[in-house]
Amino acid sequence: MDNWKPQIGQWIKEQSLIQATLSQLRRKDTSYSPKTVIRPVELKSGLHYQFEYHELNKVTHENLLPEEAADHAVRLMEEAYRQGLFKTVEADVQLLMSKKGKASLLRKPPTSVKSGDTALHNRRKQRVLEEGTPVPFLVELGIMTKEGRVHAQKQDKFRQINRFLEVVSDVLPHLPQNREITIVDFGCGKSYLTFALYHLLAIVQKREIRIVGLDLKQDVIAFCSSLADTLGYERLQFLHGDIADYEGHSEVDMVVTLHACDTATDAALAKAVRWGASVILSVPCCQHELFGQISNDMLKPILSHGLLKERFSALATDAVRAQLLEVIGYRTQMVEFIDPEHTPKNLLIRAFRSSLPTQEKHWREYTAFRDSLCLNPYLERTLHDLLPKD
Repeated sequence: MDNWKPQIGQWIKEQSLIQATLSQLRRKDTSYSPKTVIRPVELKSGLHYQFEYHELNKVTHENLLPEEAADHAVRLMEEAYRQGLFKTVEADVQLLMSKKGKASLLRKPPTSVKSGDTALHNRRKQRVLEEGTPVPFLVELGIMTKEGRVHAQKQDKFRQINRFLEVVSDVLPHLPQNREITIVDFGCGKSYLTFALYHLLAIVQKREIRIVGLDLKQDVIAFCSSLADTLGYERLQFLHGDIADYEGHSEVDMVVTLHACDTATDAALAKAVRWGASVILSVPCCQHELFGQISNDMLKPILSHGLLKERFSALATDAVRAQLLEVIGYRTQMVEFIDPEHTPKNLLIRAFRSSLPTQEKHWREYTAFRDSLCLNPYLERTLHDLLPKD
């Protein structure tokens, strides 16, 4: 029974978890704490989840962002504990793990939803953009009416925009706080999310920002530029051009690339790395490059079927991207961007620049993976001067 993993992630990401208690270690010879308590906490930088580790004589704490907290909670249950009690707004759920790692769930009515808890939950569950409140850029883009009602056929797009803004809100602590922030959106297209980003940072939070959207389609750039003028978004600029050829900045704080096709995503990642971007948000698309390269006799049962090979190639491509970013010194996470029912291209690579030097361990892991599949990735070729030598 593996559906417990996405359930934990959903409780944390949707902020319905009130408290979780993980207990009963599987092994005595382990470094894990005998008990871990998880609860949401509001910090100056936003919502985090606090992991409270109970040792014999002391208690220690660790605060994680929701995406990190979801991954960490799942890992603790997989590796350390036999029992987890998750108290959510909807139910109390007891997760029991057998010695062989098989899971069972017992669900009971909620016991911890007091008035204060409900109020806190409801406040957290509010979207960044609420239906019923007119937002000028959403009205102009045909997603909302002038009264603030979301058109029925645009509900999926409205959810996507809100999900994107939630992801952005999580990364804000990693951006500079005391100066203007520069953001580049590669392959911006019609720029729903670019306008949303500007609205959140410049209009709602009143930050000093400059955003540049770049796309190859001249008619799209003309439309977006006109709309930015109409909205009075003075620090939002749209340019026509190719990602690989763009030289408009020497430093950028955040790079966004959503559904840039094939190696255009890699070109955007390479630009971000060379600019020293603090944050990278990338939703890959159309990963064709490695499809024609992958070769491994042991994987013939997968690679001999076009559909399976295509899916495997996409996963391998994103694994290569994430690992190369780790080698260069970024912390990377794979985040579910949109529910799979809305789009199959729902994976987002989120990377934060760290102060760590080039990671030799990640390089060894990467080269072993690369060589086992006979790969020669564009991103490695583009960043060769920043990478260790084989």
